Amino acid sequence: MVLDKLSRPLRDLRISVTDRCNFRCRYCMPREEFGSDHTFLSKSEILTYEEINRFVIACKPLGLQKVRITGGEPLLRKDIHKLVEMISGLGIETALTTNGSLLSGQLNKLAGSGLDRVTISLDAMDQETHSRITDSTFSVSDILGGIMEASSLGLDPVKVNCVVRRGVNESEVPKLVRKFRGTGVIVRFIEFMDVGRTNGWTPGQVVPSSEILDFLSKDFDLVPLIRDSPSDVASRWAHSDGSGEIGFISSVSNPFCGDCVRARLSSEGKLYTCLFSTLGHEMSDLIQKEADSDKLTRAITKVWEQRKDRYSEERKPETITLPRVEMSYIGG
Repeated sequence: MVLDKLSRPLRDLRISVTDRCNFRCRYCMPREEFGSDHTFLSKSEILTYEEINRFVIACKPLGLQKVRITGGEPLLRKDIHKLVEMISGLGIETALTTNGSLLSGQLNKLAGSGLDRVTISLDAMDQETHSRITDSTFSVSDILGGIMEASSLGLDPVKVNCVVRRGVNESEVPKLVRKFRGTGVIVRFIEFMDVGRTNGWTPGQVVPSSEILDFLSKDFDLVPLIRDSPSDVASRWAHSDGSGEIGFISSVSNPFCGDCVRARLSSEGKLYTCLFSTLGHEMSDLIQKEADSDKLTRAITKVWEQRKDRYSEERKPETITLPRVEMSYIGG
């Protein structure tokens, strides 16, 4: 097992398979920044599935246990189920995060290829609010259909992530809790974070998890649950009658850097050691050299052993203005 400077192992790897998305969420890919003149990666720059799988294999000796496939929107990649099959075939837990717009049409292949779990981003039940947040016309009802289909296929626990922004979608929070109560789907509320450089983040837009919990407690009898692992990002709460669970991801108000075991691989082969990184470590040359698996493992080890990231714990006015990689580039 390899540890970083703060004695944290590498357990989870988040892999971006594309920098493209069919949504233009303002906290991730606002249209004015990612419009028609934005230069996305060319097909030749993006890692093949075989190359991604090679990187995963190289991470296994470090103690890797779980891979999450992200984007952009990962379901925009053709035959993404083939990558799922490769990774799950290594005996590694394989999950996927998606905006849900293309989910229904691919779920059977994904489940059949060994996908263990799926997380869907859904910031509003109300169609008008959802369209405004995502700057798109995709149907909330279609996304809900995909969520329930995923649950029926056994991709449990299916999780729904909602980024809460003050003045934007606080009123949607109880709607989401009511919708998924009793379904087995876990809805989690995420504090709006200062990821990247284009989302216009300010502290005043953050709705602390404690405030959301106080608000929900007026209508729901919620009791705390123990986290499954110290490295889990979400605090857990359950309805006292056993009818469901909700979670809170509090990166701003209650950072969890000390237990972070996640690395991120961008779609063109850069290794990032934090969601708030400014620079990635170039790995594409080594990834593309099939005969150098041991060399790739050593390179990853070297990067991880030097890791000392804890941005959320050190967040202050001067760090907020630093250039950082966009969330759409390395996934959430």
